[in-house]
Amino acid sequence: MLKFVKNHLETITGIEIYPIISLAIFFTFFVVLFWWVFTAKKEYISKVSHLPLDN
Repeated sequence: MLKFVKNHLETITGIEIYPIISLAIFFTFFVVLFWWVFTAKKEYISKVSHLPLDN
């Protein structure tokens, strides 16, 4: 089954760009998320973390 899928995907022209694009999107998302976590203000993080308990 996997051999059939692999052979079918190899016949599509330009298919090799999709894994590169998905890796770039994945990497960019987590770099931006990592940057946001370390630059977020402590007051905001504290306020948001207590929201579920305010009821």
